[in-house]
Amino acid sequence: MGDIVRSILWPGTRLTRTQLKRIKEASRHPIVYDEDCPESTDEDLAEFARFARERDAKLKKQVLSLRVTGETMRIGKSFGRGWTGIMARLLDLAVKDPALLRKAL
Repeated sequence: MGDIVRSILWPGTRLTRTQLKRIKEASRHPIVYDEDCPESTDEDLAEFARFARERDAKLKKQVLSLRVTGETMRIGKSFGRGWTGIMARLLDLAVKDPALLRKAL
């Protein structure tokens, strides 16, 4: 049995030639199931799908129309591409911080 090779594959990035070579090589080997890694049953796959749907429903973002000061808008846009996501995460953090929430009330 060969050495275990681990790679982190980030969404939106291209695979390197080495990573592509490793994937192609791995695809030539059979899948070996054992007691630690049994083959998934139809019931297992249905449960995984249910968990995925529940997770996706929790993570689904809602659209919000919000009035902010010009300064807040300027700072937000200064973050560059993806600035609305950054602002959404800041708001998520702020509403979970009791001290900050009290300060804003």
